[in-house]
Amino acid sequence: QVQLVESGGGLVQPGGSLRLACVVSESILTMSTMGWYRQAPGKERELVAVIRRSGSTIYAGSVKGRFTISRDNAPNTVYLQMNSLKPEDTAVYYCNAERGNSYWGKGTLVTVSS
Repeated sequence: QVQLVESGGGLVQPGGSLRLACVVSESILTMSTMGWYRQAPGKERELVAVIRRSGSTIYAGSVKGRFTISRDNAPNTVYLQMNSLKPEDTAVYYCNAERGNSYWGKGTLVTVSS
């Protein structure tokens, strides 16, 4: 019943920035966690960043210092600000919500290339 819709993906040059958004159908404050995951072609899905209900965050080591996860409660939106993008960041990025069950968006493609 929880629906998540990602947006903001696209083609960017190395060193560039991109901001992803995830619009959630229910209050994100009722979720245990909100997070971003990514899956590169031929590879398994991996955690990128998580924000807990309390507002605390956790990041994958590969993105720490470059990516920032944040939220707006009014439009029930979770963001992922991505700076200093690298070609290895190329992947489909998925929004995730946890509240007893796991809920996933359909993903948005980020391509980092010259």
